[in-house]
Amino acid sequence: MPTDPSSTSSRLPVVFIPHGGGPWPFVDMGLPRAEVQALATYLREVGQRLATPPRALLVISAHWEERVPTVMTSAAPPILYDYYGFPPESYRISWPAPGHPQLAARVRELLATAGISTAEDPERGYDHGTFIPLKLTYPEADIPCVQLSLKQGLDPAEHLAMGRALAPLRDEGVFIIGSGMTFHNLRAFGDPRASDISVKFDAWVQDAATSPAALRDEKLTQWTQAPYARLVHPREEHLLPLMVAAGAAGEDRGTIAWSGSMMGVRISGFQFG
Repeated sequence: MPTDPSSTSSRLPVVFIPHGGGPWPFVDMGLPRAEVQALATYLREVGQRLATPPRALLVISAHWEERVPTVMTSAAPPILYDYYGFPPESYRISWPAPGHPQLAARVRELLATAGISTAEDPERGYDHGTFIPLKLTYPEADIPCVQLSLKQGLDPAEHLAMGRALAPLRDEGVFIIGSGMTFHNLRAFGDPRASDISVKFDAWVQDAATSPAALRDEKLTQWTQAPYARLVHPREEHLLPLMVAAGAAGEDRGTIAWSGSMMGVRISGFQFG
């Protein structure tokens, strides 16, 4: 990976995308058609909004946690069908994007410089937090991609720090994507009461993500003080990719890139820069 910022004409933004549930856009899951179309349209447009096409993708998915931040290093990552109970065609979905061992090494270098211990995994494949949404965003699967895990313990400050360490990649042609959900309580999906709860929590997330950088990071670090925080996220792994994205944003203020509903609850996507 080049380390000279002048090697690209402009700094790429950072995004946090809602990746939905399971193989939702490619298999009929009985979801309202309007919901599916709205989120799918947004995800198809994510890459089109970039002024400069990325040379590589770095994805932080809610569906991978390790003792230390870990990168996948395979040059040809397989698909990890990390969902269950869906029709057979769900397990034939492909997204054969190449890996990028050099980017994986660069990620480890930047994190090490920030004093963050890391590891690598040569066997890991793309989980559904990556291959499902990005099959919509980059259907040709022709841009190299690397996944970076969350760190066990799910400390928001640690994940903000990870993002800050990775910020130079934005000047190196790398599109950093946090993939999660602003609402993730599997037991609450479909519960009529969850709609109002999700709206209140999502409004808090929108305010936090679009605040000036210092205030944004303070709010995200203290996300459990948000309305209904633990009802919305009994476990916060789906919110932590937002922390990495916000850290990589630096001083760039967030904008609400998309806001809609999925399975009856309010969810949002954000862009920084």
